[in-house]
Amino acid sequence: MDSMASTNNVTELILTGLFQTPQVQRVCFVVFLPVYLATLAGNGLIIVTVSISKSLHSPMYFFLSYLSLVEISYSSTIVPKFITDLLAKIKTISLEGCVAQIFFFHFFGVTETFLLTVMAYDRYVAICKPLHYTTIMSQPVCHLLVAGSCLGGVIHSMIQILVTVQLPFCGPNVIDHYFCDLHPLFKIACADTSVEGVIVLANSGLLSIFSLLLLVSSYIVILVNLRNHSAEGRRKALSTCASHIMVVILFFGPATFLYMRPSSTLTEDKLMAVFYTVITPMLNPIIYTLRNAEVKITMRRLWGKKVNSGVE
Repeated sequence: MDSMASTNNVTELILTGLFQTPQVQRVCFVVFLPVYLATLAGNGLIIVTVSISKSLHSPMYFFLSYLSLVEISYSSTIVPKFITDLLAKIKTISLEGCVAQIFFFHFFGVTETFLLTVMAYDRYVAICKPLHYTTIMSQPVCHLLVAGSCLGGVIHSMIQILVTVQLPFCGPNVIDHYFCDLHPLFKIACADTSVEGVIVLANSGLLSIFSLLLLVSSYIVILVNLRNHSAEGRRKALSTCASHIMVVILFFGPATFLYMRPSSTLTEDKLMAVFYTVITPMLNPIIYTLRNAEVKITMRRLWGKKVNSGVE
């Protein structure tokens, strides 16, 4: 951070926000605050349900609870500041705060990418190698896969940050976005950022392509293998995989659209970012619980029991 401070006149940045009209911002506040609270409640409910339920102790639910924890953290890196800024006239963030936001946003985003890939591998082993499932997906292996996902997130984010802190910022200090991300920040650097842009794009792009290829190939192998299963087995496996595929599409779709095209100041870029920073983290627990009978039954049993005992 010292190298950053030595070449910077800018210590504080101004965010333009999502919309400029105060009335529209107030409407956004009323819409997005409940969405964020629902994200915390929905994902929190999954974490608590998996941790206290004896029937949800398989690796699939172990990964799901970690995915929910990452969703809460990922959303909390951006959304609380974004929501409070909707009521502020001037939206400011320190340069250090901006870099910290970029680090954690990329860390949790990439950790989620790896976790989704790990969950696809888990389904592959469960469906294609059922007799060896408990041996392959043992508890130490599951912990190792989660730790590996986090480590991947740290390495990726460190590269992004090391590229960013070398840049000089001497003004202007207005970022055309509602949170700090690399491309909007690069635009206000007092230097040519084309090399940095390529490094950042390669870092994000290669990782996304690699993860997406692993995910797609896992599901192709799963679908081919399902032909040998009974109709009931097929139905159960497809139901579990369908919710996972929906989450993968929701997560990778907007992010790929945003990072794989030339950077611009278009409003649709910001709206697309709203989708994957605010909306997607709320949808994931809904998708998993609505499409998973086991989770639904366990939640009803657990929380129904708690409510009834409270009434008594």
